[in-house]
Amino acid sequence: MRLLPLILLLPLLGGCQLMGEIVGAGAGGAAAGATANPAIGIAVGVGVNAGIDAAVAYVGHKWQQAEQDAIAADVAELRPGEKRPWQVRHIVPVGNEYGEVMVVRDIPTPLTLCKELVFSVDTRKGTSLTRHWDMTDACRDGARWKWALAEPATERWGALQ
Repeated sequence: MRLLPLILLLPLLGGCQLMGEIVGAGAGGAAAGATANPAIGIAVGVGVNAGIDAAVAYVGHKWQQAEQDAIAADVAELRPGEKRPWQVRHIVPVGNEYGEVMVVRDIPTPLTLCKELVFSVDTRKGTSLTRHWDMTDACRDGARWKWALAEPATERWGALQ
């Protein structure tokens, strides 16, 4: 019984990458044992693994979209050369991100106004701060601003995300 807590913590060692495989193996073993049919156990294990992997990917896309939306929303009022901090807080306090965003230039188009921007994603380890900079575009979409570059920036990609 002392090993049970350690066994339950094993998925944390591999992070989200191994969770589907470990839970799928457990579910497949239980189904095979309950039905005395290894084929059913394999089918259940593969199905559970696929379902968990899809759920983890969905959550990852939604978190990334929330970060992109937070950055895009912060540039709405900014003019070229202006900067401000951005941050996103998820319901589960894992993967909360923050940094700084600055508008480089306005990009007027016949359809809408876009802005080229640079943004940082800051990582703090102890007392040291690491800042990773990147560049993208954001465009006005009605009353809000959205990330203008590909996946998973816009809903129009649907199942291709």
